[in-house]
Amino acid sequence: MQVIVNGRHMEVTDALRGYAETKLKRIEKYLLKPTEAIVTLSVQKYRHNAEILIKVDGFLIQAEDETEEMYSAIDKVMDKIERQVKRYKEKLQDKHHKNSGENIKASPAQLGVVEEEGSLPKIIKTKRFALKPMLPDEAVMQMDLLHKDFFVFTNAADNRVNVIYRRKDGNIGLIEPLV
Repeated sequence: MQVIVNGRHMEVTDALRGYAETKLKRIEKYLLKPTEAIVTLSVQKYRHNAEILIKVDGFLIQAEDETEEMYSAIDKVMDKIERQVKRYKEKLQDKHHKNSGENIKASPAQLGVVEEEGSLPKIIKTKRFALKPMLPDEAVMQMDLLHKDFFVFTNAADNRVNVIYRRKDGNIGLIEPLV
């Protein structure tokens, strides 16, 4: 597994880098193909934040956590990642998704909006990503793995951009464009 450790507002020491890499080796046994893991460590005042993004077989698995100490933040985020990787492996073994995990690759688009008093909302964050074709069922699986309420993907059936979202009643909605 290729591990990239980045620091935001801090210098990443060799000890921190080694600690993160050692922790990530715990989950290698659950992953079949070589993957890439990006660890981002940041400090803001007394808050130490650890975020991990793992790219595995076209899926993205992400978690972040914040504590008062960097090593415990890494431990907590690794616990979350390990649960998600186990869930990913279980879903791939499910008969319904067994053959569909080979050509999936996408990441969620998130748009952060903040409203200031007396003005219109402003776009404060933009994410760009490549849309790879997938079936709606695969997109639902990806949305669940990322713990998001919506997911943007290219529908493999018609090659159009679609959005799936979690409805308030717990079901899933699909938005398809009319052309």
